[in-house]
Amino acid sequence: MSQQLYVQKSGAIATLIINRPEKKNSFTLQMFRKLFQLVNELKEDKTIKLLIVRGVDGTAFSAGADISEFLEVRFAPKKAKQYNDVALEAIEALYRFPKPTIALIQTLAIGGGLELANACDFRFATPESKLGITAANIGIVYNLTSTKRLFNLIGPAKTKELLYTASLITAEEGNKIGLIDFVYPAEKIEEKCVEFAKRITAKSSVANAGIKQVIQAIIDGENEESAAISELILDSFQSEDYKEGIQAFLEKRKPNFP
Repeated sequence: MSQQLYVQKSGAIATLIINRPEKKNSFTLQMFRKLFQLVNELKEDKTIKLLIVRGVDGTAFSAGADISEFLEVRFAPKKAKQYNDVALEAIEALYRFPKPTIALIQTLAIGGGLELANACDFRFATPESKLGITAANIGIVYNLTSTKRLFNLIGPAKTKELLYTASLITAEEGNKIGLIDFVYPAEKIEEKCVEFAKRITAKSSVANAGIKQVIQAIIDGENEESAAISELILDSFQSEDYKEGIQAFLEKRKPNFP
């Protein structure tokens, strides 16, 4: 089980790899528990500035939850709630991850797989990628948290269309409606994703972590700065990143953030 989800690190970039290609990287209940654990471990890792989530190869990003175990672990309201709580807790941990995140989607991102991708800040995909939420195919009412996240990305009409019809759309279609941020050929997508990641990690992690929190507060419906957000902003003015940024500007060089 441990190798169905694992982390690789390269400099300031961590990559969380879904490694179950024989099942199109579908998630078992235990994998959702493991996801929660790994995300929280990475949250505390001060050497990491950015997280990429991807499948182990081009087979799939993730085809969602493993339906073959549903009659055992997700049947009837009580078991369904236990399962949903575990899955949503893991995906929410990724959504609230304090550093920038990227979903690298090769081919399928369906159901819980698309939920996972939507929990990231950015989504890269290939022209061959297929995206959708197919809950209507098996008679499940899609949860409010993930529906709202989809709604925030693509609006009410497209959310209803995707959910009512359980359609799979292409990355190009996803890009047009705001579901996918970047589309690259399969042979270029990893290179382009890492290039973009390095552009972010070259900047101040203090600034980027704070920016993420401020934007999240706006998404959560806040219209004015809370005491916590005000403190976050003012604290940045005494950070080592701030000192380095100012010094680099005065010396007409690129900053070297810690």
